[in-house]
Amino acid sequence: MVLLNPEQNERNLLRLQANREELAELIGRTLIEDGTREVLPGLFFHRYSTDTGANHGVSDPAFCIVAQGSKEVLLGDNTYLYDPAHYLLATLEMPTISRLVEVSKDKPYLGLRIQLDPNLVTAVIVEAGYHLPLKQASSDTKAINVSTLDAHLLDAVVRLARLVESPADARLLAPLIKREIIYRLYMGEQSERLRYLAAFGGQIHRIIKVMDRLRNEYYKPIRIEEMAQDIGMSVSGLHHHFKAVTAMSPLQFQKHLRLQEARRLMLTEKMDATSAGNRVGYDNAAHFSREYKSLFGNPPMRDTEQLREVVGQGV
Repeated sequence: MVLLNPEQNERNLLRLQANREELAELIGRTLIEDGTREVLPGLFFHRYSTDTGANHGVSDPAFCIVAQGSKEVLLGDNTYLYDPAHYLLATLEMPTISRLVEVSKDKPYLGLRIQLDPNLVTAVIVEAGYHLPLKQASSDTKAINVSTLDAHLLDAVVRLARLVESPADARLLAPLIKREIIYRLYMGEQSERLRYLAAFGGQIHRIIKVMDRLRNEYYKPIRIEEMAQDIGMSVSGLHHHFKAVTAMSPLQFQKHLRLQEARRLMLTEKMDATSAGNRVGYDNAAHFSREYKSLFGNPPMRDTEQLREVVGQGV
């Protein structure tokens, strides 16, 4: 660990603040209205000036930072809060709930997300002279975590964001800066999480196999004993490692997938609650309604009516 003298520390703080302000200006200038936009391949800008409530979705492997405001992500029983001084790193596709914490019309939430390609992550780590895995990674590494955003990492992010206004340069320079961002992430606090994304060390490759099966067969009854046997684990071992990575049991993971798909069917395909519940694997309408309300806060039809009103208002 390198210790900075007071003068160097002061320069770093000033550099961080200048870069945060520039990033907020870039996002605000690019997005005039609320919403999310892919401004370069794999690079997304976010702007929201009103509280959008709880957003239920599936995270993808990504590096996320906030230029203005703050945001929290819920994964199982864990809550991850990040703001302009912190970044969030997600390395698996996970059902999550996110909420904007600080947002207003005068000071909208401004954020940025960079998708992480596992093949690119692997290439960067290997080209940097490291071998995978460097050590046996802990099987308790969560799929999501938050760390302090340092000056070098933020500087690279700002240089990438500037390319949005220089498309002729972006084609050549954006891939190079993305590689730098991955390298700096790997050299930081979350190197073990990136190692999982790149090499699937420890038990993660087995857990990913179970997650893929649950995603593809979410509507089918869950058979833990069969899944455990398929990946060469005991039932208790599967439960332990699955929850260590996802913060949920396999049953909770499946339930989130089912309910999010049912919500989509009712909202986009105008399916009634009973039909949507049946489609995703619920035989009992009352059971479906109870679990739906427990996750989303309202019974199925009331929830979708409110969502349509929000969409109609352009939020």
